[in-house]
Amino acid sequence: MTDIPPVAPSRVGLIGYGLAGSVFHAPLIAATEGLALDTIVTANPERQQQARTEFPDVRIAATPEELWARADELDLIVIASPNKTHVPLATAALKAGLPVVVDKPIAGTAAQAHELAALADERGLLLSVFQNRRWDHDFLTLQKLLADGELGDVYRFESRFERWRPQLKGGWRESGDPAEVGGLLYDLGSHVVDQTLVLFGAVASVYAESDVRRPGAEADDDTFIALTHTSGVRTHLYVSATTAQLGPRFRVLGSKAGYVKYGLDPQEDALREGERPMPGKGWGVEPENLWGRLGSGESPLTGGGHPVPTLPGAYPAYYAAIAAALQGTGQNPVTALEAAAALDVLEAARRSARDGVAVTL
Repeated sequence: MTDIPPVAPSRVGLIGYGLAGSVFHAPLIAATEGLALDTIVTANPERQQQARTEFPDVRIAATPEELWARADELDLIVIASPNKTHVPLATAALKAGLPVVVDKPIAGTAAQAHELAALADERGLLLSVFQNRRWDHDFLTLQKLLADGELGDVYRFESRFERWRPQLKGGWRESGDPAEVGGLLYDLGSHVVDQTLVLFGAVASVYAESDVRRPGAEADDDTFIALTHTSGVRTHLYVSATTAQLGPRFRVLGSKAGYVKYGLDPQEDALREGERPMPGKGWGVEPENLWGRLGSGESPLTGGGHPVPTLPGAYPAYYAAIAAALQGTGQNPVTALEAAAALDVLEAARRSARDGVAVTL
């Protein structure tokens, strides 16, 4: 009997070591069997030092061009740099013959996303989009409730990603320059729109209200989106940095029952605090007092319904799927065409908010 040699892990070059790179991508890549974090690209000296401290065995580069120069030493490029760089960097990586993961949003327009998808297909390369909120604990729980028929036919889906941040933080995410692809519509909106498309499918019409509330702000910080799906489900999505009293994360109303869930998935906070996903360590688990409630006829805040155990969040599943796709044993977990469909909705929302009309897709 011949021993089969172990498959070498795929070597990853990570571009960007700000919030996305340092909190999400680097820790999750490093924790994934079948992936090896090889190089971190950042020109910022403080971030370079941070990367050396957190990942002593990883190489540091100042520019993406250093990765293209040794493309034969790498198996995957992860782009976690500012939004305006996503398209040019993904294009360069694909042309260098490297599979790519791009943080959301993949691009500023659906047309750009389609162009990247076409280039990846032409080169026969993986192109995936990091939509980690598909692996939020509450989203996984809601998917199971729907699959089990607990709600009946869904009439209305409300999803809120709200925060209370009355003071500006600064940076490109709050820039009013369209080239930066900033603002909450494209930041948090990328998450909530992607989730609703996964749950309820294609959208027929879009209405949106988008405001700049905080003094000195340039980009939208308080946005509402109403979607009518081709299935007939109506979706209301809220993304805001100016919400003094936070609403439920999910409120889902069906013909049999409703599901209401408060609070955000705990995985981001855990990663920010330096925790790392490890087998058997209870990753993504929520305490029982925060479970959502399922029922009918009464508010969950006055005891209506019964608590539903929240499934553990599973961000590591994204990169596990990427590792499998690179080895040819699994599928791309989030395709560029799926991201393009979400961008169609976001572009329609922007037009609707600007013109004060519903937009038909």
